[in-house]
Amino acid sequence: MLNLKKLLAIAWLSGGTIAYAQVTLPIAANLQNTYTKGTRTQTGAPGKNYWQNTANYNIKVNFNPKNLNITGTVAIDYINNSPDTLNTILFKLYPNLYKKGAIRDMPIAAQDLTDGVNIKSISVNNQLKDSSKYHIEGTNMMLNTPLSPGQKAHFDIEYNYTLNKTSHIRTGKVDTGAFFVAYFFPRIAVYDDIDGWNELPYLGSQEFYNDFCHFNAEITVPGNYQVWATGDLKNPEQVYNPKYVKLINQAGISDKVTDIITQADIQAADVTKNNPTNTWKFEADSVTDLVFATSNHYIWKASSLVVDPKNNRRTRVDAVFNPNHKDYFEVINYARKTVETMSYQFPKWPYPYPHETVFDGLDQMEYPMMVNDNPVENTADAIELTDHEIFHTMFPFYMGTNETKYGWMDEGWATIGEWLISPVIDHSIVDFYGIAATENAAGNEQDVPIMTLTPQLIGVAKFIDSYPKPALGYLYVKDMLGDELFTKALHYYISQWHGKHPMPYDFFNCINTGSGVNLNWFWKSWFFDNGQPNLAISRVSHQLQKYNVTITSIGTKPIPVNLTVYYNDGSMQLVHQSIACWAKGNKTTSVAFVAKKPVKQLVLGTTYDPDTDKKDNTWKP
Repeated sequence: MLNLKKLLAIAWLSGGTIAYAQVTLPIAANLQNTYTKGTRTQTGAPGKNYWQNTANYNIKVNFNPKNLNITGTVAIDYINNSPDTLNTILFKLYPNLYKKGAIRDMPIAAQDLTDGVNIKSISVNNQLKDSSKYHIEGTNMMLNTPLSPGQKAHFDIEYNYTLNKTSHIRTGKVDTGAFFVAYFFPRIAVYDDIDGWNELPYLGSQEFYNDFCHFNAEITVPGNYQVWATGDLKNPEQVYNPKYVKLINQAGISDKVTDIITQADIQAADVTKNNPTNTWKFEADSVTDLVFATSNHYIWKASSLVVDPKNNRRTRVDAVFNPNHKDYFEVINYARKTVETMSYQFPKWPYPYPHETVFDGLDQMEYPMMVNDNPVENTADAIELTDHEIFHTMFPFYMGTNETKYGWMDEGWATIGEWLISPVIDHSIVDFYGIAATENAAGNEQDVPIMTLTPQLIGVAKFIDSYPKPALGYLYVKDMLGDELFTKALHYYISQWHGKHPMPYDFFNCINTGSGVNLNWFWKSWFFDNGQPNLAISRVSHQLQKYNVTITSIGTKPIPVNLTVYYNDGSMQLVHQSIACWAKGNKTTSVAFVAKKPVKQLVLGTTYDPDTDKKDNTWKP
């Protein structure tokens, strides 16, 4: 049966935006050129000429926990799918953030300053290159070697560096027997259809942009250490004793929580093969990075669940932690529920990877199939941290967004994910993350448009433009379209761009196309323009129980109208209008309701409605 009410609502939305068909989004020349080149389209889909480069990585590293030395080799088979001849190949040496004299925007303890990544040798197609052929500047290394369109090249690099003891910026020593090791190998930067090489240096605060590649890694550590990493462990029988291989397999098919490694197991010292060193082999396909963590005293809880009922595909979820951190004993349940909610509720897309490991570290950071989360004392904080970081699996990793330039395409999604998933895990949670900061900064000098490139952001804008402001934009569109239509539009975006590199306009255009609603009026107002959210109750009239309330938008940022009616007996009623009420550019909107009882007061605004002046948000009879 046709749902007439729903059809009328959609028709109204479409009609309401017809008057705004002339609203076009301003676009930079390098982004506009992607339409001319046919690599992207104005409907949001990849163009017929879209391409991206890729590589196969074979990594072999030896990590010494005593002196923190990492020695390794990486063999890279790189494919130039672009139409351009690459005269140089750009590599990223992320550990050079800790190099003496490096430019960075975060402080580093003196004891963590190193000589950076020592490149012992580089070979191209089995030809050794002398040091004059490559130049290192900060975290970038340029290698002079031409590569024609469609051509493949093989690189062999031998290197070493010292892992940081403290100054834990996404990687480093956690305690005397635990380490999280990220960005630990030289890798080729992204060459894309927008900017060519991603030359933006890693300075500490900005995050990452990497191609989708295939990884094989062999990680050698002392025999009493376990290793967890991106990808599948390919040789469990060679590194674990049989009991634990069985438990790992059991966890992979069970909905229950399995204690794979307990404190008693650690004390018995029979977990891993009794060798001076063990080499752990991992493989991951179509991911943007590979990281690993290792410990000689962490315990391990695991569970799994069906994330795709169409084929009964399961994801195993792990919590690996110091048993002294009592809050971590529940993290496995938070993590499992996050994966479940992501698969079935929001974004309602089957979790794309075979496992997700939450590691007890010193940061709050995401990686493909891994999370590095510090312990926290508060339950709500533990839940919000866990679901926020795991949600990053979709954005940026599955979607391949450029975090370095567009932090909001990454953190904004994790923020709305946190807002929506945390109450599913614990119904008592009301997550205010970032709302006060957005409200306090709105309209100030540092409050700049979300579309400002992330490296150009300073002060409070570095936070609010990446996290709460875009999350509010997503939330308002979700509310306006309704869950069903929003999910349809979001799935259109995901289906078009997962495993690729979407730019902001690909997102905007995909949501427009996928929903069938032109939202440019909102995209421009919320993501491109300056301004502030500020609503006011400007007039209230009523005849008996019939109330009519005029809401005025004093500011220029559209936010929903949420009017709470408080009755004398302590009960309340919420009257709601989505952002659609501002779609025609009007400055006022009317809210009508029938009072059920004597009215005590009217209050405008709820949790996710930042308002720069709340003095005019209350009316009393």
